[in-house]
Amino acid sequence: MKQSEITFKVSLDEHNLPVNIEWQSPETNLPTKCKSMMVALWDEKENNTMRIDLWTKDMMVDEMKKFYIQNIMTLTDTYQKATADDATAALVKDFFAEVGKKIGVFQ
Repeated sequence: MKQSEITFKVSLDEHNLPVNIEWQSPETNLPTKCKSMMVALWDEKENNTMRIDLWTKDMMVDEMKKFYIQNIMTLTDTYQKATADDATAALVKDFFAEVGKKIGVFQ
C-alpha cells in the first residue's frame, strides 16, 4: 500500500496570528506558500466534522471572498460525485452563484 504525507508549516506572530503558511507533499517536492487553508476531517467516532481554518494577516478581504465561494463550489462538486444527488448540488451551486454575484466574486 502506498502512503503519502502532506505537511503544513504555519509561522505565527507574537499574538499567535498566522503570518506565513506553507504546505508540502512528495508530489510538490518544494514547500508551497499559500495565504489561506481550510482542512476538514471526518471524525468517525464523534460522527462530526473537525476543521482547521487559517489565513495569513496579509490575505485581502476580496481574496477571502473568492476563496470562500470557490470552496463551496468545489465542495459541492465533491458532494455530487460522492452522493449522485444532482438536485441538491444544483440548488447549492445556484444559490452560491447568486451569493458570489452579490459579494462581487462573480460578475
